Amino acid sequence: MRSMNTSENLEYDYNDCDEGPGLEMPVLYYILFCISVLGNTTILWVLLRHIKLKSVTDICLFNLALSDLILAGSLPLWVNNSQNLASCKLLTGVYQVGFYSGTFFVTLMSVDRYLAIVHAVAAMRARTLPYGITASIIIWVISVIMAIPGVVFASLEIDAFDNSSQCQPEYPDESQRFWKMLRNFSENTVGLFVGLPIMIFCYVKILVVLSKSRNSKKNRAVKLIFTIVCVFVVCWVPYNVIVFLKTLQLFHDALNTCEASKGIDSAMGFAEIIALSHCCVNPVIYAFVGEKFRKSLRNVLPRYFCGSQQSRGNFSHRDTTDKETSNTDY
Repeated sequence: MRSMNTSENLEYDYNDCDEGPGLEMPVLYYILFCISVLGNTTILWVLLRHIKLKSVTDICLFNLALSDLILAGSLPLWVNNSQNLASCKLLTGVYQVGFYSGTFFVTLMSVDRYLAIVHAVAAMRARTLPYGITASIIIWVISVIMAIPGVVFASLEIDAFDNSSQCQPEYPDESQRFWKMLRNFSENTVGLFVGLPIMIFCYVKILVVLSKSRNSKKNRAVKLIFTIVCVFVVCWVPYNVIVFLKTLQLFHDALNTCEASKGIDSAMGFAEIIALSHCCVNPVIYAFVGEKFRKSLRNVLPRYFCGSQQSRGNFSHRDTTDKETSNTDY
């Protein structure tokens, strides 16, 4: 199975250096896929059916779960190497749209919490449901646009020895370095150079404000979003750092040796596993950190699996209470 990242195939200028050892873990990818589908569909169901998407935070969480599902959807496709060009382009597009949209939505959630807590009064008019929907549509459009080059250049590479095929980017010879650099720089810009600084800035400001406040509802909301952001950083920053090193390989001979290339390839294999595990981690965060989501799920399960009138009564009462606090209580 080929590497998940389509940006690392730099086609080194030397011919006598084998690639670093790949990580052949198809079973793990299937496990991640199953966990992600189960967890994120549950989140989408609860948000749509019982929380009702009443705030910008709800919209962000909904779209983040959808983005995780899209990213997870590419895992079985990568395990079963593409046999035709159409599936190669499909899985490349799905993977990149999931990557970009997930990063954008985590960043948007950080900005939304920053506005809600640091500039609560001034941002009240901006933090409306139409604002959240509009921002989400813009993010999806940008994510699709950023994924287009990867889809356009996705191609099947046939191995002459065993006649197997691999889905890899094939750039024009005259502009090969430009497209490789653009592809890596796009990922690093979104996840490392822009998204990460924005998240850090937002939460430093939030922590300063909360240190002077005792609003328990705001603290719970920030606790959930802060945990989501921290997990995102742990999962995706190592991947982005390796992508950055691969970009440097295009310009520095010291990183373009056999030993350096093998080390970076091996590191990329592990970084990809950590990054891809992110698509099934967020549901666990909701279950253990998100109080509002946890309450809704506790009320939903007895209603659908036990069918008792008492459970339904409890659900109606608690759901009403949750709706009253949907803008702050998570």
